Amino acid sequence: MFAHRLVILLLGLLSGNFLFAQKYSNEFLSIGAGARAQGLGNAVVAGVSDIYSTFWNPAGLVGIEEETGLSLGAMHAEWFAGVGKYDFLGASIPLGNSQKRLALSAIRFGIDGIPNTLSLYESDGTINYDNVVEFSAADYAFLLTYSQPLKVKRGNLSIGGNVKVVRRIIGTFANSWGFGLDLGLQYHLKGLRLGLVGKDITSTFNAWTVNFTAEEKQVLIQTGNSLPDINSTEVTNPSLIFGVGYHFGFKTVGFTPEVNLITTTDGRRNVLIPGEKLSADLAFGLEVDYKEAVYLRAGVDQFQKETNFDGTETTISRPSLGIGLRLGAFRVDYAYTDLGDARNTYSHVISLVLNLKKDKDQ
Repeated sequence: MFAHRLVILLLGLLSGNFLFAQKYSNEFLSIGAGARAQGLGNAVVAGVSDIYSTFWNPAGLVGIEEETGLSLGAMHAEWFAGVGKYDFLGASIPLGNSQKRLALSAIRFGIDGIPNTLSLYESDGTINYDNVVEFSAADYAFLLTYSQPLKVKRGNLSIGGNVKVVRRIIGTFANSWGFGLDLGLQYHLKGLRLGLVGKDITSTFNAWTVNFTAEEKQVLIQTGNSLPDINSTEVTNPSLIFGVGYHFGFKTVGFTPEVNLITTTDGRRNVLIPGEKLSADLAFGLEVDYKEAVYLRAGVDQFQKETNFDGTETTISRPSLGIGLRLGAFRVDYAYTDLGDARNTYSHVISLVLNLKKDKDQ
C-alpha cells in the first residue's frame, strides 16, 4: 500500500507542476553519472546499486553490499576535445548496523578559460589584448541522499530521496542558487528488477542574479547587445523515469538487460514520443559479466527524428559501449559514448568505485 501511495504522489506532483517551467532547465543534470551507466545508455534506474545511485535512483543506495562501510565513487569525462569537463564525487556510509544509508555527492560541469573581451578596447578605440582575462562557466549540484529498505512479504523494496542544491556561476557576471527534491523506489524479486524515480518532484527553482558593472553594461549597449534581467527565476519541471530489468545467468556468465521510459513535463521535445505537454523517450542497456569480475556493456538512448534535405525523416540515436573490472573492493569502469549532440562527438568516460569494509567493532 505504501508503494502504491508513493507512485500516486509522484504522478500527482508531476501533473500539478508541468505548466510553469522552462524547457531544458538545469540540463547538465541529464548527462548522467558513472561510466557504467554511460556504457548502458543510461538505462539503470531499476538495477543501480552503488554510490552512483545518488544520481540515478536514490533508492538503490541500499544495494551496496551490507558489509561495506564507506563507499566512494569518482568520475571524470570531457566534452569536445576537453573544452567541457564533467566530474562526479560521492561518498556513502551506513547508519549504524542497519541497511539504511546516507550519502553526499557533488557534480560539476564546467567550461574554463573563456576569454572576456568586454575590456578589449581602450577609451580611444585602440585594441589592448592585455585587457583580456579568462573566466569559467560552471554548474554545480550537491546531493544529500537517504535510503532505506521497506518490509514486504516477497522480494526487496527500498525507498530513497535526494535533497538537491544547484549552484550555477558565469564568471563574475551572473550566478544562481537552486533547490529541489528527488524521490525513488526499487523493487527486486529474484532476477526481476523494477525502478521508479521522480526527479525535481516539487520543481527545482534557480534564482538568478546578474552582476554587470556600469562599464560592462555600457560596452554591451554600445555593441548592440541587450542587458539581461537583473533578477530572474528559472524553473526545472519534474520528470519521471520507470525502469524494468532482469538478471539471469549460465554458470559463470551473467546477463542483465534493462529498459527505461523517461517522461519529461516541460513541453514538446525532439524525442521518440513528443507531446505538447508530456514527452517520452526510451533507453536500452545490456550488461554481460564473467564471475561478476569482468563486465561488457552496450546501450542506446536519445532517440530523435532528423529531417533530411529531401524532407524525409530519419530516426537517430546515441549508441554507447563500456567495460568494467572489479578487483576486490575496487571497481573501475570505462565508457565510450556521445556526451554531446549525437553527431559523432564521442567522448571517453572513466569512473571508480571503492567499497571499504565496516570496522569489526560495528
